[in-house]
Amino acid sequence: MKQLLHTPEGVRDIYNGECGKKLTLEQKLHQVFCLYGYQDIQTPTFEFFDVFREEIGTISSKELYRFFDNEGNILALRPDITPSIARVCATLFEEEEMPLRLCYTGNIFINHSSYQGRLKENTQMGAELVGDTTPEADAEMIALVIESMKSVGLKEFQLSVGHGEFLKGLIESAVLSEKEEQKVQKLINNRNFFGLFDFLEKVGVSREVTQAFQSLNELVGGVEILSEAYKISSDDKCVQAVKRLERIYDLLKIYGLEKYITFDLGLSGGAYEYYTGVIFRCYTYGSGDAIVKGGRYDHLIEKFGKEAPSIGFAIVVDEVIEALDRQKIEVSSSPGNTLIVYNEGLEEKAITKAKDLRLKGENVQILMKSGNKEIDDYKDYGKKYNAKSLILITGDENEIFDLCSGKGPAC
Repeated sequence: MKQLLHTPEGVRDIYNGECGKKLTLEQKLHQVFCLYGYQDIQTPTFEFFDVFREEIGTISSKELYRFFDNEGNILALRPDITPSIARVCATLFEEEEMPLRLCYTGNIFINHSSYQGRLKENTQMGAELVGDTTPEADAEMIALVIESMKSVGLKEFQLSVGHGEFLKGLIESAVLSEKEEQKVQKLINNRNFFGLFDFLEKVGVSREVTQAFQSLNELVGGVEILSEAYKISSDDKCVQAVKRLERIYDLLKIYGLEKYITFDLGLSGGAYEYYTGVIFRCYTYGSGDAIVKGGRYDHLIEKFGKEAPSIGFAIVVDEVIEALDRQKIEVSSSPGNTLIVYNEGLEEKAITKAKDLRLKGENVQILMKSGNKEIDDYKDYGKKYNAKSLILITGDENEIFDLCSGKGPAC
């Protein structure tokens, strides 16, 4: 019996129009990165396990794909590209004292154990601004995310912006044990503010601090909520975080992009523990998760041997495509092919015609007409595989058929 092969759970094949759409979207995003002066970098698909070890602050090691090389070293498929960039900056750019602007495209691999139907291989595109501590760098990265989303046709999206130090200041004011802090952080990550309030009361945190935590769920909205945030700021960390967010907002007004910003003082880094300052997530209709995740990570590169405060983000390309589909926003892929069909013996005419068209920049595919196929068969074939027109060569005269309906990706 013939064995049927299919992909493992969590991965899939991408082909035909969908693949063309994805490549076009990546090209549009990459063009925006280049407009902001970011340089391409490629890192390995797998690294030594230590690059993604628990202390780095990336996802849980239980969700890594791990394996051994011939020398017994533990390797891992990358679950996140930022730690790889950090390693590069600490080694290949060890002596660089000026800021680095790097961008990338690559696949990441996360062995989700508790999410049925969730992809385990995703394409990410991202940018990292390394060696710049300023709020101007924060604003640039947020502006780059917004311009990237606009470039692919999204109109209705919002960027939620928070600050890790604000949450850290609140947590420190609660005077908790390490285990209790971890519990509080987990509750905040899960947006379980009712559970958070109950837990703080249970462990004896003061009423004033508990109420400050309770206010987190309400500190979501426009720039006006920053004034409210000052009222619950329990120490200088919280105050400085709010001041930083105010400065970033002023800079985004210069970019003319402030309308896309929502502040969320309860926003955390989630599974990524290396975030230290501003944190942001981009959301839109038609996607179950954030389509962009990013933030400042001032101490990550230190763990690889170089002090270099940095900020970056990753766009989840597959999530963006899903959102565009659900919002019925077309992403035009390739300009479409010209299909040349010729009768046997007219190879020279067909090849010469194809050469002429290719010199003009047209995409051309050639097929010799089979005796048992009708011209309608070739029309259907051309429409299926992104042809905008068909040229039939049967003798001295060429017959041209328009295959565009006005709706297909080639039209």
